[in-house]
Amino acid sequence: MSDAPLPQPPAQPVPGRTAARTAAVIPAAGRGVRLGPGAPKALRTLGGTPMLIHAVRAMADSRAVSLVVVVAPPEGAAEVRTLLDAHALPERTEFVVVPGGETRQESVKLGLDALPPGYDIVLVHDAARPLVPVDTVDAVVEAVRDGAPAVVPALPLADTVKQVEPAIAPGEPEPVVATPDRSLLRAVQTPQGFDRDTLVRAHETVTGDVTDDASMIERLGAAVVTVPGHEEAFKVTRPLDLVLAEAVLARRRLNDGF
Repeated sequence: MSDAPLPQPPAQPVPGRTAARTAAVIPAAGRGVRLGPGAPKALRTLGGTPMLIHAVRAMADSRAVSLVVVVAPPEGAAEVRTLLDAHALPERTEFVVVPGGETRQESVKLGLDALPPGYDIVLVHDAARPLVPVDTVDAVVEAVRDGAPAVVPALPLADTVKQVEPAIAPGEPEPVVATPDRSLLRAVQTPQGFDRDTLVRAHETVTGDVTDDASMIERLGAAVVTVPGHEEAFKVTRPLDLVLAEAVLARRRLNDGF
């Protein structure tokens, strides 16, 4: 008789984990005036390809993501559809384009409204973060699958932060009123991941200005957790950010054939 262990039956799927399907919503309706005059920020080119296409590919590169909803400028939905059709994207992922609203919050809500049934996890990703690595996307999805209603990738702060009394007129000196403990602060990135029902409820009940979707979940009183972010998932907001993004992309192409 062999001493080898008997074959074990295959592990049974954990309820709610393998069945959970993930969709990504990319709000891309903003103009990005801080980047300077020209096309909407999401349509600015990076390495000869629009940033929006890089952001879409970043989501679709994750095998967990089977649907990407792009929320386009209200007057530019047809142009964005043409753009997606013109670039090679993973065949396993479906793509939908819907017109956006006047604010980011409105645009995300319109993207949520376009999701068909059967998607339990929703990622919300900035089109202006074109270089987020797939490992970061997967980490966010996994944390939601593990039961977190809201997950954000985040990095420790490198700089000391000061709380100030805002100046009345631009350019005037601002008195410092406090120096927060940097070890307790994080710089938040995207994609942010959510239990779909929780995110829908937040968009139906939370009003007022918010800077990200996780802030809406906080206002509901639900838990938000962080996973490690990545330095290459920075947001392209100003001209210098675009220079840095070009350098990162050039290095990837040189080293990895990206």
